Amino acid sequence: MDADAALRGLMTVIDEHRWSAMADFLHRDFECELVHTGETFDRDGWIRMNAEYPDFDRLQIVELVGDSDRAACRSHVTSKNASGTQHFECASFAQVQEGLIIRLTEVWTDVNQVAPPGTRPAGP
Repeated sequence: MDADAALRGLMTVIDEHRWSAMADFLHRDFECELVHTGETFDRDGWIRMNAEYPDFDRLQIVELVGDSDRAACRSHVTSKNASGTQHFECASFAQVQEGLIIRLTEVWTDVNQVAPPGTRPAGP
């Protein structure tokens, strides 16, 4: 499987909450780095973290590009609880080996943030 198909398949099973199917897309030596928190997970740890993430609702692919051994995806993720819906954006960068994702780097952020004062040009 090429990187585009592997990453798309992985994102689809996450959206569908099919946690055990995640392993079908991940190499036995898989490693995921979450840049924003500095955490690193192996295959079983990353599957478990996703499966046990509180209040996860949906993961929708916004854009995905790739070739035979690398792919990148921007996705919109929601989580729902009694307080309402939270929205996140995620950038995922995958590298494939032997037809499976061996390395995944992700960067997550909340949406609707306000730029810090003084970081944008003054109006017209």
